[in-house]
Amino acid sequence: MTQTPPTREDDQALVDAVLGGVAGAFEQLVRQYQKLCWHVIHRMVRHTEDTQDLCQETFLRVHQYLHQYRNESALKSWVAQVAYSVAKRHLERKRIPIAESSAEGDGLSLLDRITDDFDIEAASIEGQSAGHLHEAIDCLPPLQRTLLTLYHLDELPIADIAVITGLAEGTIKSHLFRARKQLRDTLTESIGVAA
Repeated sequence: MTQTPPTREDDQALVDAVLGGVAGAFEQLVRQYQKLCWHVIHRMVRHTEDTQDLCQETFLRVHQYLHQYRNESALKSWVAQVAYSVAKRHLERKRIPIAESSAEGDGLSLLDRITDDFDIEAASIEGQSAGHLHEAIDCLPPLQRTLLTLYHLDELPIADIAVITGLAEGTIKSHLFRARKQLRDTLTESIGVAA
């Protein structure tokens, strides 16, 4: 049974209920977005206990700053943006680089020719198991790992990912290109998947 995503009106009604102090409204918001929050943060930090703590911090911040939500983007994107920000700050405090240093400032002229036809799920099916794929994804830097997951597995459009991360769309495309190339290379070496 596929659940239809909430509309902007649904989002605003939930926000209004939380801000209005309606019993159970915040718990509903947490239930609705806890998997997304976990996914974003865990892909960044890769440590279960830290992920649990950071998810709690995320929802505390969501509750604290919900009055700033302007319904300009989906509530899902806004919550994911808070989760991403919390995880990013955590990595910065631990001095863990979130991206390869050479990824910043590259020219984007090549991006106009990049296609998104590399199907991660198909690559894992062609290989022996999804385990190889997840191992390869885990080897990526936190930012690329997160962007790849949001784009290919969560199927968020680049515009939504830009809202979540605060990165320019061209920068996101550049990171996705690098991540896919690294995955292709890794999978080709480990299980012979031709990409």
